[in-house]
Amino acid sequence: MCNFCLVFCFLNPRNMLQEGAHGKWTVSSSEESTEENSDSEKPSTSSLLDATRGRTSGPQYPCSEARKAAHKRKASPLKLSDKSFSTEIPPAGKQRTSQEDLGWCLSSSDEEPEDQGEHLRKETLKEEKCDAPKEYPLNLCKDDELSENQKAEEYNETPSEAQDTWDLLNGENPFRFFLTKVRGIEQSYNSGALHIKDILSPLFGTLVSSAQFNYCIDVGWLVRQYPQEFRKKPLLIVHGEKRESKAELLAQARPYENISFCQAKLDIAFGTHHTKMMLLLYEEGLRVVIHTSNLIAEDWHQKTQGIWLSPLYPRLPQGTTGSAGESETNFKSDLISYLLAYNSPTLKEWIDLIQEHDLSETRVYLLGSTPGRYQGSDKEKWGHLKLRKLLKEHASSIPAQESWPVVGQFSSIGSMGADGSKWLCSEFQESLVAAGSSVTTLLKCDVPIHLVYPTVNNVRQSLEGYPAGGSLPYSIQTAQKQLWLHSYFHKWSAEVSGRSHAIPHIKTYMRPSPDFQKVAWFLVTSANLSKAAWGALEKNGTQLMIRSYELGVLFLPSAFNCYKVFKLQW
Repeated sequence: MCNFCLVFCFLNPRNMLQEGAHGKWTVSSSEESTEENSDSEKPSTSSLLDATRGRTSGPQYPCSEARKAAHKRKASPLKLSDKSFSTEIPPAGKQRTSQEDLGWCLSSSDEEPEDQGEHLRKETLKEEKCDAPKEYPLNLCKDDELSENQKAEEYNETPSEAQDTWDLLNGENPFRFFLTKVRGIEQSYNSGALHIKDILSPLFGTLVSSAQFNYCIDVGWLVRQYPQEFRKKPLLIVHGEKRESKAELLAQARPYENISFCQAKLDIAFGTHHTKMMLLLYEEGLRVVIHTSNLIAEDWHQKTQGIWLSPLYPRLPQGTTGSAGESETNFKSDLISYLLAYNSPTLKEWIDLIQEHDLSETRVYLLGSTPGRYQGSDKEKWGHLKLRKLLKEHASSIPAQESWPVVGQFSSIGSMGADGSKWLCSEFQESLVAAGSSVTTLLKCDVPIHLVYPTVNNVRQSLEGYPAGGSLPYSIQTAQKQLWLHSYFHKWSAEVSGRSHAIPHIKTYMRPSPDFQKVAWFLVTSANLSKAAWGALEKNGTQLMIRSYELGVLFLPSAFNCYKVFKLQW
């Protein structure tokens, strides 16, 4: 129970190689800037009418300039002579084992809204269906090939054999943490991984209705992930799109009478609805899924993503009231509080449904962010101050804890100021190093910080090739203002899980021991490294300001009956 199998394994100490050569950057345009890009700068998408005319110049759902640029590179790749190509290092399909990296991937906007950067990765439906993991540049599928590619999509993304999925559901995985399947790696590395079609499979329950909370959504693709018998069941999509992007999203759903929408309020500039969650109501009960993938094909294809899958929650006996069905981790009330923060009548039905179910078997803590300015006790309800509170109250103190590093791994980076004292190495680090109510605050500079972020070579040698950089927004303008940050960087590597060439879109934070054999806590979340996602203190520390919606789950040893720490299995 206490052996946490870190199957993503980018924490292997052999992989914690610091790269300081950041002079060569990959430049693209993104929308992942919360503080420097306004929503009005968000480009509108191509219309559905254009799509019906066979237009292939851009994605057919809301996307950023960076994603459009990536799309153009795929549609019109550079033509190289055989001679010139022979001098190039082999592309994704012929990757070298060498991990010498040229620098960090940067884009010409700021942060991931800061996660507007995920818009970087919205590509055309036809493009998503192209199956060429070993060729770069990827070629855009022609219109007359669409039907064949649709067939390929259905074949390639078919759920696991029934017995395999059943074994996975009932296997010994008390943490209920999974990676997504990756096409193009050895099949053994996909053992125990999930695709969205697996999650929505009838084996998980007889679906009555569902709600999908997400940032980037391809409605047509999403509908096809549901089994045929569930495709007309009520589906609520919770999103943060505005103006043209909202109109495009609604237009996508016109053919589907069962789909309704809830628009998340984003009253603070540059905020985004970045949460990724599924609420699945079955005849047999209720399930909650918190994950890191957008609802678009490429996020479930060749990227490293994370999923927490709840147990099947049974319905409480009729007439049950009060705190019935609550877990020791307060998961039920925290989830309801998170949904109430949307202040939307549309979500009342789901809040009532959660109240009616027994969530007492949940062993993880919910950690969310919601837009707002919070004072008093409300400050500790969200963002990094909620993490600080949970660690102080439920994490054990660590001997010689100043030697236990803090590790953060993410796919986008926001603006953090002229030096570490402005946020990263002050309030944010103070939250990450909190452990035990009786522990005195450490000098934050005593605790090492390791930040895992893909380099140019990680991208170039990835299964997707350079277009994978579209999902790693880091504004060139922001980067040039915080060169101090690069001294904390470490490249991506995940050899144990076979995902070193599957670009990470997963976001994780943890506190491992110096020898990486134990971990004090582990968090998987939608939150990237940005103040917009985690919050920043204002008014001399009396107010926490958060711009975006985020959601994650925190694993603490005490909730799993472990003594102080998890032991890592490599």
